[in-house]
Amino acid sequence: MAIHAHSGGNIEVMGLLLGKVEADTMIIHDSFALPVEGTETRVNASMQAYEYMSKYMSDQQNVERLEHAVGWYHSHPGYGCWLSGIDVSTQKLHQKFEEPFVAVVIDPIRTMATNKVNIESFRTYPDGYKPSIADDQDEYQSIPLNKIEDFGVHCKSYYSLETSIFKSQTDHLLLKTLWNKYWASTLSSSTLKTNEDYITEQIKDISGKLEHVSEQVGRSGGNWGVRFDESGNVKNDDRLSKSVKDCNKLMNEIKYGINMQNLKSKLFSA
Repeated sequence: MAIHAHSGGNIEVMGLLLGKVEADTMIIHDSFALPVEGTETRVNASMQAYEYMSKYMSDQQNVERLEHAVGWYHSHPGYGCWLSGIDVSTQKLHQKFEEPFVAVVIDPIRTMATNKVNIESFRTYPDGYKPSIADDQDEYQSIPLNKIEDFGVHCKSYYSLETSIFKSQTDHLLLKTLWNKYWASTLSSSTLKTNEDYITEQIKDISGKLEHVSEQVGRSGGNWGVRFDESGNVKNDDRLSKSVKDCNKLMNEIKYGINMQNLKSKLFSA
């Protein structure tokens, strides 16, 4: 899934997940890419994709692969793991007709920046359900400025699942073979160079967020971190703190790239 997501670059890609359900755990054994033409903001399955999906599942049964379709995945290149309005609609449709079903989101650009697969799993709430405070997602999300509105409108329509990655013996051998083949290019690559455009866009995004905070502060008479609700009560404003977290997150990613370059330089210098 990560390789497929990375192959799409800045374009969203999509695929189907195969596996089974045991008790309260959805186990993904395999996945396959769908012939979907996405954009930089959305991806949606066409009739061609559904025909391909149907034939793939039929061919799988013919070779005695008995896994069922238990979910779908798509990429969010550079803007984190969450569900947009279209994603929520797609997932609700699948949960209505193909339950149990899960939505997985992968960010290939942040994966490259942190050298850790940026992946999360989600399911939607039933129509009309209002999540309680305990159901709210408290985990901090770094969302680009141009995506915040879509995220905010739909963030209470779904919930995240605990996600863990496991490797079979075959996976282990496959990854070992790939490493033996590509280790030289991996060691010679630089995350700072590879993610140059991503880092630039993140700096621009943080700058825009800080400008918005500054404008809000100017209108409130310079009261940093304070705003009022409809009743006139003081309410905590975390916009500035979130911008600071975005800065820290980006700096940690850049520091990781610098540290890796320094380590490679010391290991391989003449």
